Amino acid sequence: MRSGLIFLLLFWSCVAWAQERPAYLDPTLPIEVRVEDLLGRMTLEEKVAQMLSMRQTKRLIVDEQNRFDPSRAPEWFKLGIGRIERPSEYFQTAREAAAFTNAIQRWVRENTRLGIPVIFHEEALHGLRAAEATSYPQAIALASTWDPALVERVYGRIAREVRARGVHQVLAPVVDVGREPRWGRIEETFGEDPYLVAEMGKAAVWGLQGRRVPPVGPGHVIATLKHMTGHGQPESGINVAPVFFGERHLREVFLYPFREAVEKAHALSVMASYNEIDGIPSHANVWMLRDVLRGEWGFHGVIVSDWHGIPQLITRHHVAENLEEAARLALQATVDVELPDYEAYATLVDQVRRGLIPELAIDAAVRRLLWAKFAVGLFDGEPYVDEAEASRVNASEEDRALALEAAREAIILLKNDGLLPLEAGRLDRVAVIGPHAGEVLLGGYSGRPRYTVSILEGLRERLRGEAEVLYAEGVRITEDSVFTDEPQPHIGGTRARQRNAAHRVVFTPPEANQPRIEEAVALARTSDVVVLVVGGNEQTAREAYAPYHLGDRLSLRLPGQQEALVKAVAETGVPVVLVVIGGRPYVLTELVDRVGAIVWGWYLGQETGRAVAEVLLGDYNPAGRLPITIPRHEGQLPAYYSHKPSKALDYVDGTSRPLFPFGYGLSYTRFAYRSVRLESDRVGGCGVVRVLVELENVGERAGDEVVQVYVRDRVSSVARPVKELKGFRRVHLAAGERRVVAFELGPEAFAFYGLEMERVVEAGWFDVLVGGNSEELMSVPLEITEDCNLGR
Repeated sequence: MRSGLIFLLLFWSCVAWAQERPAYLDPTLPIEVRVEDLLGRMTLEEKVAQMLSMRQTKRLIVDEQNRFDPSRAPEWFKLGIGRIERPSEYFQTAREAAAFTNAIQRWVRENTRLGIPVIFHEEALHGLRAAEATSYPQAIALASTWDPALVERVYGRIAREVRARGVHQVLAPVVDVGREPRWGRIEETFGEDPYLVAEMGKAAVWGLQGRRVPPVGPGHVIATLKHMTGHGQPESGINVAPVFFGERHLREVFLYPFREAVEKAHALSVMASYNEIDGIPSHANVWMLRDVLRGEWGFHGVIVSDWHGIPQLITRHHVAENLEEAARLALQATVDVELPDYEAYATLVDQVRRGLIPELAIDAAVRRLLWAKFAVGLFDGEPYVDEAEASRVNASEEDRALALEAAREAIILLKNDGLLPLEAGRLDRVAVIGPHAGEVLLGGYSGRPRYTVSILEGLRERLRGEAEVLYAEGVRITEDSVFTDEPQPHIGGTRARQRNAAHRVVFTPPEANQPRIEEAVALARTSDVVVLVVGGNEQTAREAYAPYHLGDRLSLRLPGQQEALVKAVAETGVPVVLVVIGGRPYVLTELVDRVGAIVWGWYLGQETGRAVAEVLLGDYNPAGRLPITIPRHEGQLPAYYSHKPSKALDYVDGTSRPLFPFGYGLSYTRFAYRSVRLESDRVGGCGVVRVLVELENVGERAGDEVVQVYVRDRVSSVARPVKELKGFRRVHLAAGERRVVAFELGPEAFAFYGLEMERVVEAGWFDVLVGGNSEELMSVPLEITEDCNLGR
């Protein structure tokens, strides 16, 4: 194959020479031929420049107004640069950001020897992290929709906004399996289950990149899977702490979503994780990145470092003595580019000259980096964008409507004693109370949307002319004075954005909150109903990246004096709807029986208030489902539904059952599972099982049910989980409607890594379990009559 590529290269080079045009500039040639032609023209210095990135060092190439100024750039910038991080962060408008990327691309194209364009990166976890971009629900809230088609649409719109600014790659989605709710980044994940995470991850990749790559066409960008791997269950819940899992567990749980997104969605980039696995930091993990990702899975895309991840081989993990050694370790693991700034990889030219690194290793990395630039179309046509179009595309009316739709679908009804939906005609005074009632919390990695709607604003808008909506803060969780000189308004999202940037977390003292609680209780006593909005904020759940910027928590109870607020308001006897906004599961064990309804929202994006108001007033029937278990107590951790059978005992001082199980959620209507059957209850090991579920809406209004299919292996050579999710579908039924929902379970649904560490389906009896959550399930038996080996 290699000799064939060389022949093609020679042939097309001759053709290009005859035409006096470099082959790499000919769009009619295969990408591989163009890459080899360009690589053969590059000096060592130009190659290494493609492995470098700029973020803070962007300051070297801008003036006082943050405009690109090449006269300030160092001499080496004339070699080009591989990537530039977060070009939008300097600017308040999409148009300004587009002008910035255009200026750099134009200069690089016209003033560097080979004119190799720049790839620009942005963060886009749940919307572009920039001014004027649409803010969708946080990742864990998108997972709560259990609607991959919606998720694909959301990330498709995100890609459109990103590409309009001249950006070609995003550092998203996160496909870590999140099994440690004390961890401050749990909100960035799609939950605790590898199958659910994989389905949402593939949908996100398809939305970002499109369904057919290459090329990554107009309106699409390169997706980057984060963070490979084990990042979602760090020891003690501390960010970047080690993980201790055997290879089988790694493959079946934490590597599974990455494999699915690489092999089936064709993700073009992967980011290594900060943590170590069995003593090997991921940025130096040859087995994981080179042997498994590239070797077994056939991944030919770009591996990027996490920010400063390569130098952390020295400073955090102590497996390298200096930047040169750190660079060698990362390059050996096939990490192609160092983010966000050039540090360790700036030593590569010198190390090649000294014979410490073979130039072939540089060539291999640069080959992949150039391929990505060709795949995204940077060499073809004008690599510039329409700056006016960037302004029109970002935060359009279509995006606003989709953000509202996603927020609606994400909301989970966890409890309802008949209090909801509220009837506007029977309300005179509605008390909206709580630290999150009058502000919009967007969560981590958020941009600055053009507008937001708080829950207070949403309810006032919805009840205008029908009921008086009054407000009390109730308690304050954290103080913002450590970041701003003057107290800031906390209605409309201003405090949320400033709080997210503050390094030091200052919890509001109890004595300062007592008057707020008393004010809230007085308001509650004069109201017909209380909407009590509680949870966490972007300081109490966030990425902990330094001793001065922490984000993980010891406790899962509501931070501050919120429990005292809930109890005090509930004691008034006025009906209470508890609305939970935040980034992690919270232990509500002492509060569940004190309130009439619980609505769980996570972070719902810019349309938070409108979506919550529609659900509370019954304009929308909620159907979100939990993508992660909510425990009764922190002592249960780790608490996930797919545990092994040996974890079957209760505690001496309490039950081991969760407060709310994985997959759980209620509706304003009721659904009945009339029957579950298999088309055939016997199948060969490599066969396909067809599951037929008869579902009926037996309530009085239309609604959605999330039908969930689990599998249990009764006897196996390796201990297996008590159940594993293998299929789901969000189904809309009118009142009284009955429908048969069909699922097909292939051999992958029954396979596991056996004694020889190969994926096998073992003959024997299985249970296929179907229902509306992971605990309330109907079971039918299935016999698999022969083994099936699926290989590595």
